[in-house]
Order: sequence, then structure tokens, then C-alpha cells
Amino acid sequence: MQKNKIYIFILLISIGVSSCGEYQKVLNKGTVQEQYQMATKVYEEQKYNKAIQLFEKITPSYRGKPQMERIQYMVAQSHYNTKLYSLAAYYFDKFVKNYPKSSKVEEAAYLSAHSYYLASPVYSLDQKDTQEAITALQNFIFKYPESDKVIEANKNIKELTFKLEKKSFEIAKQYYHTTDYIAAIVAFDNLLSDYLGTSFREEAMYYKFKSAYELGINSFIAKKEDRIKDALKSHERFKRNYPKSDYLNETEKLVNNLTEELNSLLALKTEN
Repeated sequence: MQKNKIYIFILLISIGVSSCGEYQKVLNKGTVQEQYQMATKVYEEQKYNKAIQLFEKITPSYRGKPQMERIQYMVAQSHYNTKLYSLAAYYFDKFVKNYPKSSKVEEAAYLSAHSYYLASPVYSLDQKDTQEAITALQNFIFKYPESDKVIEANKNIKELTFKLEKKSFEIAKQYYHTTDYIAAIVAFDNLLSDYLGTSFREEAMYYKFKSAYELGINSFIAKKEDRIKDALKSHERFKRNYPKSDYLNETEKLVNNLTEELNSLLALKTEN
């Protein structure tokens, strides 16, 4: 029994070495036709990295020929299956542009958009890929409104939009925590105007008021009155939108401070 296992193990190794040797021989010295056949073979065996190497070699020879449609699609799929999503998106885009009448054009358009989605980084990083993903998914929905992928595409858009909202919110909050209150107010305003239905709306309005409060309380006399009034208006809007907010216990105390400070300023103006 043990001998049989050893024999099978040796046989598998021999087959693997032989297969690898055959691949290298075709890759380095095979004809274009042999390389095409080998590329298709390893692609179907899901050995996508090997397939990519061969496709790169044969692409110049097949440019403009009927086989090129299939090659371009397999190249895009190979990058997608090896999780090189930015490259996959590029090659699927290229396929859609080059073969608009292909039976696979709708699938390629979706996989292009989905590749952009998968390439989108965590919210704390640059969100260029996220913006591209949203645009690609929206374009897909517009072009193929009856596709069975529309529901998933809309779900992806919602997830990506939340990521942009979170990045915007965290940047604004960072301004608040670093006491750059003017920048914080502008950033929270941008968030609220750019993403009207954002789930961060209550927190954003709360932090905007807190920023306005700190700016008003700590301002020079020349700007203090106007900034305190701006802070009070900010709180009025917050309270009107969230009359049952858990933050109100805290913010009402801050409003009292602002009102007392404003009354003191007005009293001094009256005396003078």
C-alpha cells in the first residue's frame, strides 16, 4: 500500500515536471499557433498567470485577426481571476470598445465595472478608483437597464458611495479634532451638500455646531458676536432636524454658554 502511494506521488511529480517543461518549451521556442493552443489550454485549466504570459507573446501576431476577440476576452478574464482588478477593468473596457457586437459585450461591460468596484481601496486611501467604479457601474445600468446584474450594481454603488461619505466625514472630523474649526465647518458643509441622504448627517450637523461653538467662544472680540450668532443658527438647524437627538443634552448646555457670552458682548456694546 505504501509502495503504491510512493509510486503515485512520483508519477504525479513526473507529470508535473513534464507539463512544466512542455509549457516552457512552447513559451520560449514554440510557433505562434502552438503558443495560442497552449495559452488556451492553460487558461481552461485555470492557470491564469501562465496564460497571461503566452497571451502577451501572441497578441501582436493576432492583432486584426478573428482569434483576437477571444484572446482579448481571455486576457481580461485572466487578470480578473488573478485579482489584478485594475488591469482587468482596463482589458474589459478595451474589449467592449473593440467588439461592441460581441455576444460577450454585456458580460464584459459588467465585469469591467465590477473590476473597478473590486479595485476600490479602503476609505482612508485615495478614492480615485472608487469614483471610477461608481461611474462605470452607473454607465452599465444606463446601457443595460434590463440586465440581471442591475440589482448587484446598484448595491455596489451604494456601498462605494458610503465609502466616499465616510472619507469625507472623517476628514471633516479630523479638522475638528485638530482645532481647525473653520476648515471643519467648510468640510461638514461640503459633506452635507454633496451627500444629501448621508447616514452621517446627524453627526455631521452635531460636529459642525461644535466647531462653530469653539470658533465663536474663542474668537477675537471683533469677530466674536457674528460667530456666536452663526453657532446659534447652526444649533437651531440641528435641533430642528433632530429634535430627539441624544446629543441635545450636551448641545443645549453649550447653547447656554453661547447665549451668556452673547448677552455679555451686547451689554458691553450698550455701555460703550
